[in-house]
Amino acid sequence: MKNLKWLLIGAIALFSFQIKTTSTFDLNHETVAMENRLFAEIEDYISDFPSDTSTIPPERRQVLREITRYAEEGLEKNQDVKLTFICTHNSRRSHLAQIWTAVAANYYGLGESISSYSGGTETTAFNPRAVAALQRAGLQLNSQDHSTNPRYSVRFSEDGNSLDCFSKKYSDESNPQSGFAAILTCSHADESCPIVSGAEARIAIPYVDPKVSDGSPEEVSTYDARCRQIAQEMFYWVSKIQRK
Repeated sequence: MKNLKWLLIGAIALFSFQIKTTSTFDLNHETVAMENRLFAEIEDYISDFPSDTSTIPPERRQVLREITRYAEEGLEKNQDVKLTFICTHNSRRSHLAQIWTAVAANYYGLGESISSYSGGTETTAFNPRAVAALQRAGLQLNSQDHSTNPRYSVRFSEDGNSLDCFSKKYSDESNPQSGFAAILTCSHADESCPIVSGAEARIAIPYVDPKVSDGSPEEVSTYDARCRQIAQEMFYWVSKIQRK
């Protein structure tokens, strides 16, 4: 009887610990969500990202996890994680990746630890079609600059800081000069930049340029599809970060 008594006590204690652990996890998750609230439209846009990764091929997931591991190593050393997304013109894909990485880091409570940047091998302009795709996804992009290379203030939450986005070379002074990972988002930049000066890691995740549909009836749907693909993949690798 005495042994049975202690077995019951142990079972009750274990059950109570499991309930307490689960409740604490849920509370922390809710707290993070409240502290990093995105605009409602963006919340709707990303609502199925954490649960549905079926659209990301296994080989791409493997490459994306390289970014995860890079971030984990930096966070483990209490270092700021800096990522520079690079495509040829810094016009479409690199901006989309930079911005969605910032959104994902904010969403998962890592906004103060992960900084994203973008640049090109040459300077052009942040393409208005890519700007429009982000706006349709719920982000706020505003510019009072009417130059050929306008600067956009990009916001995705009421309380968060805005991003300053414009086309520039990846070596621009506004980007990190050392201690960063270079993420190549187009095959041309990947071929043109076998070595990225100052980068401590180099990872290639090329995307098809939505420019292929410019001026066609498929233009909007192509930009929306590329915007969503990049958003989901940035959320994927950020969501896999293990914090110790």
